[in-house]
Amino acid sequence: MKNLLFAFFFAFISSATFAQDKTATYQLSSHILDVSKGMPASGVTIKLEKFNDAKKTWILVEEKVTDKNGRVPDFLQNNQSNLGIYKLTYFTSDYFKKMKMESFYPWVEVVFQITNADHYHVPITLSAYGYSTYRGN
Repeated sequence: MKNLLFAFFFAFISSATFAQDKTATYQLSSHILDVSKGMPASGVTIKLEKFNDAKKTWILVEEKVTDKNGRVPDFLQNNQSNLGIYKLTYFTSDYFKKMKMESFYPWVEVVFQITNADHYHVPITLSAYGYSTYRGN
């Protein structure tokens, strides 16, 4: 009986450790702060594309929607090389329409380059008539 309990305990611990090793980590995140409200901009679709230098075209990587904190924390898994030029497109028009506000920019595009394995955070501050971006942490 002790051997059976030991085997069960060992199998449980091994599977729990293995599951922890499978937890994905991500190299790129983004955040939108609506500075006109002083609040995060939730429900905004963000499209990530990678530049294909050989063909001079953009290739869709994925699209995500900002959470209640205005964030998308999980672009580009760390299990591969993500070096290259990328573009984040923030579809802001629908966000402002939901608030019954006119806006000047129907979308915002931010082009940047990933040059190493560090984490990259690309936030924007947004209002109906302006935006700003920077490399965050």
